[in-house]
Amino acid sequence: MSPGAKGPVPGGVEPVPNAREPVPILMYHALAHRPAPSVRALSVSPDAFAEQLALLGERGFTPLTTAALAAVWRGGGRLPARPVLITFDDGYEGVHRHALPALARHGFAATLFVSTGWLRGPYDEGGALDTMLDWDQVRQLAAAGVEIGGHSHTHPQLDQVDDGRLGHEAARCREIVAAELGAAPVSFAYPYGYSTRRVRRAVRAAGFTQALAVGNAPARRAQGPYALKRLTVRRSTGIDAFARLVDGRSPGRVLAADRALTKAYAVVRGARRAARRIGEG
Repeated sequence: MSPGAKGPVPGGVEPVPNAREPVPILMYHALAHRPAPSVRALSVSPDAFAEQLALLGERGFTPLTTAALAAVWRGGGRLPARPVLITFDDGYEGVHRHALPALARHGFAATLFVSTGWLRGPYDEGGALDTMLDWDQVRQLAAAGVEIGGHSHTHPQLDQVDDGRLGHEAARCREIVAAELGAAPVSFAYPYGYSTRRVRRAVRAAGFTQALAVGNAPARRAQGPYALKRLTVRRSTGIDAFARLVDGRSPGRVLAADRALTKAYAVVRGARRAARRIGEG
């Protein structure tokens, strides 16, 4: 799979952004016609996904992997025309069944972040919310050019676990992906998007060189390599709202509500950590 495809650009002029400009990083989860109820809100139908990719192609976007974006920003280079990242969390089977052929039709790059303890196979520890990929499918995705990143081993709220569990979740995930694919992953996505300085240090110590949160805002180099923000694509994200996301215009009420919830959860989670520390003291 090629690193990106270029479509027509209005006026025939292709902007070439510099490394300081924001980049939309799209966050997907399950792709399915009939997803499990537990993931329905965060799922996208295959038809909607195909329509979204077509829009990216028509508007001349250049999809990159997470590693490719990080390499440009780390090295201070220039980005291609209209960069965008297509990312998938968890490792649902629909990424192979539906996303892979759609990406191939456009020659688009993407990154898949897997929770290794949720995938079907020898490391499965249960807890998955819907049908997951197996390792043969993950290898096929990697062979097609999809970057495979880490998403922890069992998908816990990393900011709520102790240091031992935190280190294990990041390191075990990286170890398993390396064993199955023959190359260690370099990119990570925090489960639920939650991270703290302690979590980011643990992810870095495990060997990952960049990590993605949520934030529901475009990514910027100034956010730092371990706190890059993403934009949530939901089942309720219509094509007009999707266009606003990738064009950098206001995504409307859906993401505004998500941002408010994220801030509220951060307060609650901080209070829980403080209460736990007091209890342990």
